[in-house]
Amino acid sequence: MFGFEGRRVVVTGAGGGLGTALVELFAELGAAVVACDHPRMSLAGLPVAETRAFDLADREATLAAASAIRAGGAPDVVIANAGATRAETLAAMDAETFDRELDVNLRGTVHFTAALLPAMRGRPQGAALVFVSSVNAGQHFGNPAYSAAKAGLEAWMRAIATEEGPNGIRANAVRPGSIRTPAWDARLERDPEIVRRVVALYPLGRLVEPREVATAVAFLASDLARGITGVVLPVDAGIGAANMPFLRAIS
Repeated sequence: MFGFEGRRVVVTGAGGGLGTALVELFAELGAAVVACDHPRMSLAGLPVAETRAFDLADREATLAAASAIRAGGAPDVVIANAGATRAETLAAMDAETFDRELDVNLRGTVHFTAALLPAMRGRPQGAALVFVSSVNAGQHFGNPAYSAAKAGLEAWMRAIATEEGPNGIRANAVRPGSIRTPAWDARLERDPEIVRRVVALYPLGRLVEPREVATAVAFLASDLARGITGVVLPVDAGIGAANMPFLRAIS
């Protein structure tokens, strides 16, 4: 029930740290993976059946990629993983940054998944979408534009779960905390102590690993979760359940 043999799985953001873990896991589980990412990201060497390079901020390119994917066969699973952020605080954000981050993290994903939905309806074994959100969707940890986009993405997920459920389509989201991927490298170059300070905020005392998030995504996409739709699953080492600085202050 946890296998994906004979199933077509689309993964966006496939060239990043979490994306690579998702592609590798779904390939191990027997899926024919369609790996998608920005043209500047390398997808070489990934165990995939097909690749698509496009910029989610470019609506026409996004819709063209969705059309090409549909032409190759209806997806059984879509993993909306792509995302990016640069503006860490309100002070670092301007109108251009805000628009770019909403385009990449919300609008592009909405256009892409909406274009794939018609082909996913009425499949005998059902179909599933899993959206990679963030703890930022529920609490403020910085990155205001990214956070707003991820909150919107969870609302989009619930809309699909509700309105497409009668068509056999499930939609869920995972909400990761900080994931130890190369995205942290720039921060570590600026401040080698940042990870030590950040992990102190997590009840598990560490960042989550890409494979841990990928496994949660695979569960929600699998037949083991056939009765689950419209939910957000935290994979966050406990930060969403805790306020460690407050606890330390009163203990």
